[in-house]
Amino acid sequence: AATKDAARIAGLEVLRLVNEPTAAAMAYGLDKEAEGVYAVYDLGGGTFDISILHMERGVFQVRATGGDAALGGDDFDHAIAEHFLARRKDLLGTETLTQGEVKVALMTARLAKECLSRRCSGCPACEDGQRWVLDVGGRRSGHQLDLDRMDALIAPLVARSLDIVRAVLDDAGVTPADIKGVVLVGGSTRVPLVRDRIAELFGQPPLADIDPDEVVAVGAALQAEALTVGSDTLLLDVTPLSLGLETMGGLVEKVIPRNTPIPVAKAQEFTTYQDGQSAMAIHVVQGEREMVDQNRSLARFTLKGIPPMAAGAARIRVGFAVDADGLLTVSAEETATGIAQQVEVKPSYGLSDDEMAAMLRDSMQYAQQDMENRLLAEARVEAGRLLNALEAALGVDGDLLGADERAALESAMRDVRTAIEGTDRERIGGLAEALETVSKPFAEKRMDRGIRAALSGVAVDAIAADPASSDTP
Repeated sequence: AATKDAARIAGLEVLRLVNEPTAAAMAYGLDKEAEGVYAVYDLGGGTFDISILHMERGVFQVRATGGDAALGGDDFDHAIAEHFLARRKDLLGTETLTQGEVKVALMTARLAKECLSRRCSGCPACEDGQRWVLDVGGRRSGHQLDLDRMDALIAPLVARSLDIVRAVLDDAGVTPADIKGVVLVGGSTRVPLVRDRIAELFGQPPLADIDPDEVVAVGAALQAEALTVGSDTLLLDVTPLSLGLETMGGLVEKVIPRNTPIPVAKAQEFTTYQDGQSAMAIHVVQGEREMVDQNRSLARFTLKGIPPMAAGAARIRVGFAVDADGLLTVSAEETATGIAQQVEVKPSYGLSDDEMAAMLRDSMQYAQQDMENRLLAEARVEAGRLLNALEAALGVDGDLLGADERAALESAMRDVRTAIEGTDRERIGGLAEALETVSKPFAEKRMDRGIRAALSGVAVDAIAADPASSDTP
């Protein structure tokens, strides 16, 4: 909504919202491929994002996304600046730098990074020994930095981004060999080590023909051209409102955000709340509010036959699929047994444009209140989960506690129950933490009992001979 409002103020008409990864893919003409899975690696100055896209007959589908909001080129600058300052300390001794002088060190580090990344000719620092001068505090110091040393400094940060890439590939159910191409977005992808590591992971050089700072804008421009000349074959439609599920505490977990291009399919894993739970109610809702009773109910069904397990052990995969006509299919499957259930619904049925607009206005008007309600509900759910676990543990191993220990634990549990009935989120969280502290000795005793039971009747010689136990203290 904010993007559309800004465009309107600038005198522009918004015909379509395009996700950044999709726009980057369009810039390379990947929409012309009949079918394929592509990765969009987006490393900017302060954030990192990775998206896996599946393209089929001009339709873009986001298979999985991930990232790190605290990883980017700025971290490269800090690593280089800290290297310069450490060497400067060896040369000139300890000194106290002002905030402005630290910024000078960071600017020098950024210049070194950009120059070495370009391998530019005519730059004395690049061609004559890679010597960089740090002029702060009225004193100058010279520092050697070549591409190999820079690579060593930033290698842990690049490896961090690739760990996220591997996790997102797992989420998408694909391997690096399945990826047909890797699109680079963001100025920090110019760093040679980034491109080298991406090429090593995927077994192919990344697509870097278009300026990574401009690739998203180029793709958006191509989509605008397609729309204005009447050949809208790239995107079909978007979801007008978010689609999600009710979770414990009356919260909404959004699975498909609004303005997601369709057709689209997404899935998330959920788990059970109580020990021995053999069924799960699936409540599908639509809207932008945080609490379920403030959104529109679309459908309900129950997944039965879940194997009785400890709370949190079962894995229920819930999938949302919206086809080109806007028909939503929600399916739920217990991954261990394959037991499944599904329902179909038309999310936009019975909603006028004015009603959709009103739902969006409410989500913005009550955003702060909604978030406060969500945080309170989450605190109640977590505290309730802790109480349920302790009650179950007391029923099994309560004999491990002395009278005084049990009285103290039950007193702390009563305090948490009382707090849950109130609306003080900080009090609920504080008492829950206190309860965890009080229950820690009980947990240790239960663990000791479990270990003794596991080792009962096992000869010491057999344990010593077991290679798997050789590292056990």
